[in-house]
Amino acid sequence: MSAGTTPSEMVPDLSRIRTEDDTPVDNLFSECQQHLLVESLKSSWAGPGESRPFLVAANVGVFSSVKRPPVVPDVFLSLDVAVNAQQMLSELRSYFVWVFDKVPDLVIEIVSQTPGGEDSDKLRTYARMGITYYAIFDPGHYLSDEELRLFGLNRKRYERIEPGYLADVGVGLTVWEGPIRGDVCRWLRWTDANGKLIPTADERANEEQERAEAEKQRAESAEERARRLEEKLSRYAARLRDAGLNPNGE
Repeated sequence: MSAGTTPSEMVPDLSRIRTEDDTPVDNLFSECQQHLLVESLKSSWAGPGESRPFLVAANVGVFSSVKRPPVVPDVFLSLDVAVNAQQMLSELRSYFVWVFDKVPDLVIEIVSQTPGGEDSDKLRTYARMGITYYAIFDPGHYLSDEELRLFGLNRKRYERIEPGYLADVGVGLTVWEGPIRGDVCRWLRWTDANGKLIPTADERANEEQERAEAEKQRAESAEERARRLEEKLSRYAARLRDAGLNPNGE
């Protein structure tokens, strides 16, 4: 994270910029979906490679210019930036493009019962900002028959691209049906290069527990097979002795 080469006298006065308005998330599904996308990357994704950091966030204002109002994507992902323990600093309370020296790489909007211009005003705004990828997730089909639409920037305009793995970002997007927080719904999920879901912390813990249980069962099965073989050999040796033969061949 840096302010690039911008002279200090040209850096906007952040004390005059309102970064938080306490606007709530509009519904429980959106809140859960946003948490799913943010938490799974934070807990289970190593990043785009070569120890490069990343920032993933939900409902955080992105300021491209002090003269323009912020956009507030449902979720965004920005590579090669990190805030860590510095998040209480005023210049890191929101995503100021002139501070991080880049726009996010991908933004996601989740369409609710009251659409907010996801495929019109927001699409044009994100293209103007130069954000490489834009995804619209519409599980209720309020704007389109398609649940997931993905756009890639080409000469400052978005073009439709096939949802899947984005090699230059290091993750993919897919729609997955299953339980999250006990609710079985169709969720937007991240995937790796092989199309495998990037798990949440709970899913990863369950996978590790299942592997441990399977390993325990394999060990117990091997021990049981060895015990049965030993018993069989013992019975065979007893029959040989009953027949007056030495089971050791002596």
